[in-house]
Amino acid sequence: MDARAHDREILRLALPALGALAAEPLYVLADTAIVGHLGTRELGALALAATVLNAVVALCNFLAYGTTAQVARLHGAGLQDRAAELAAQALWLSLAIGLALAVLVAALAHPLMLAVGGTGEAAHLAERYLRLSAPGLPFALIALAGQGYLRGVDRLRAPLVILIASNLVNVALELLLVYGLDLGLDGSALGTVVAQAGMGAAFVVLLLRAGAGEVSRRPRAADLRALLRLGGDLLVRTGSLLLAFVLAGAVLARTSTAALAAHQIAFQLFVFLALVLDAIAIAGQIIVGRALGAGDAAGAVALSRRMLGWSLLVGAVFGALLLAVTTVLPRAFTSDPAVLDQARTLWPLFALLQVPGAVVFTLDGILIGAGDTRFIARAMAFSALICFAPVVLASLLFDWGVTGVWVALNVLMLARLVTMAVRFRGGRWAVLGAER
Repeated sequence: MDARAHDREILRLALPALGALAAEPLYVLADTAIVGHLGTRELGALALAATVLNAVVALCNFLAYGTTAQVARLHGAGLQDRAAELAAQALWLSLAIGLALAVLVAALAHPLMLAVGGTGEAAHLAERYLRLSAPGLPFALIALAGQGYLRGVDRLRAPLVILIASNLVNVALELLLVYGLDLGLDGSALGTVVAQAGMGAAFVVLLLRAGAGEVSRRPRAADLRALLRLGGDLLVRTGSLLLAFVLAGAVLARTSTAALAAHQIAFQLFVFLALVLDAIAIAGQIIVGRALGAGDAAGAVALSRRMLGWSLLVGAVFGALLLAVTTVLPRAFTSDPAVLDQARTLWPLFALLQVPGAVVFTLDGILIGAGDTRFIARAMAFSALICFAPVVLASLLFDWGVTGVWVALNVLMLARLVTMAVRFRGGRWAVLGAER
């Protein structure tokens, strides 16, 4: 394949992945708008409950990424029925984890609210929202597994259609239940659960219909262990990253309200921009897994280098654009002079983070696609605990404020970049074969 063919393949996979990734924040935006008109208490309760629910689902993204990596290898090797068997295993695993989490979230709603700082009537409403929303968790996790399988077999339009349809149904149901039947915040929770159930059912059908001929769909201990091993590694990676951002917010909460508010603006923009980078990373998972499964190490490396080049370019563009709107964009979120002053302080560091961050996201996707998740977990833990934590804690100790925290975040990203770039150049990740 030449460079243009590489680019076409990357875009063919990344664009529908980007659409699927964008469906979630668009749903959250619509949900926030619907609940926001109920009142400040209800909106605060939604924010508290969403913090817990989003963290739970984010920590379970290994159900998508781990499944994609293994299925893409099997797909590349031409073992379609074996890939279909793995689809069923991913379904059973996501169902089991989802049911367990649903019970835990419902039972621990009160201590979970205390953990995220909820107090008063908003916390009480959030606890009720959590209990009503908990039954939707198994369906949300099944959707992750379904997306993982469909990405692995190069069917990216199906999950995009399901997610868009689910979000449209959710908005319609919420409008009916919240305002038409006057159920308030309860209606928002119930509408989401019903929409999630429909989404989950659609993915169940696709997962169980996968393959042809004699495909076993019974739970198999060996396959479940393999998925859990990958899942454990990716859980360490995701958990360490989330912990780093939580620690950054906790340090700034002890600095000043203005610093915390400015950090929140930059962080939410970082999450939004990460959608594009995540789409490239998902393309990396598919391409690398498929190529290595087919025994094409040279193709995996060539396409990986091309994706890294694209991510570097995207990161540089994002960084330049952020620098260009340093004094403009924060004003779209606040008019508080103290918050704007803090935003101007951190903005160059936020812009700088885009370049190493973009490359790291793609390296993540490449190494996940190669099944090199144990290294990813170790590198992430090292970067967070050994490189990031001392700097961010020193920022608190020596009162470096928002500058110190964002320097620490850049240190985190640079440490991840160095460790994973060394791994990539060494080539030990490019293990050939149908299964790693």
